[in-house]
Amino acid sequence: MAAVAALSLSACGNGGTSGGGGNTNFVTGNNGIDTAARGERAAAPDLSGKTIDGKTLDVADYKGKVVVINVWGSWCGPCREEAQYFAKVSKAYEGKDVQFVGINTRDTSTTPAVAFEKEHGIGYPSLYDPTGRLMLRFKKGTLNPQLIPSTLVLDRDGNVAARALEALDDTALLKMLKPVLAEK
Repeated sequence: MAAVAALSLSACGNGGTSGGGGNTNFVTGNNGIDTAARGERAAAPDLSGKTIDGKTLDVADYKGKVVVINVWGSWCGPCREEAQYFAKVSKAYEGKDVQFVGINTRDTSTTPAVAFEKEHGIGYPSLYDPTGRLMLRFKKGTLNPQLIPSTLVLDRDGNVAARALEALDDTALLKMLKPVLAEK
């Protein structure tokens, strides 16, 4: 319950710094994007469940592709600002070994989440996580989502390669995605 309360306090932010101390094996860039070197990346936790449209989704099924995960809520102003860019980049990278997945959090029902995706042209699936339990699965001191919105890029092995704790435009999103996509 304390973790959920802490998560609630950090919701809908415009940036922040990573938690944890000591050697975290990641580098904080001056553009708000944290990255981890290929050999020092933590595996993403189990990110599976029901989507906002009632289907079942498991992010692990996308192993072999680069996965962009965007944590968002329909009630979040910065999420509304960045949605157009996620829609644009996800369409541009369709069929190019990239899968976008949303994690809708803290909406009390799926109705506003479905309306949000329709309004903003989001064509990729979003897990429905009203209590933030999926975010809490990430280990402290890793590139974990700590704010809403947060964006993660998983490499082809399912490890967290990059994270942003702020709303992104298409330029910043591509700065996260392109280096990971270029890895072979």
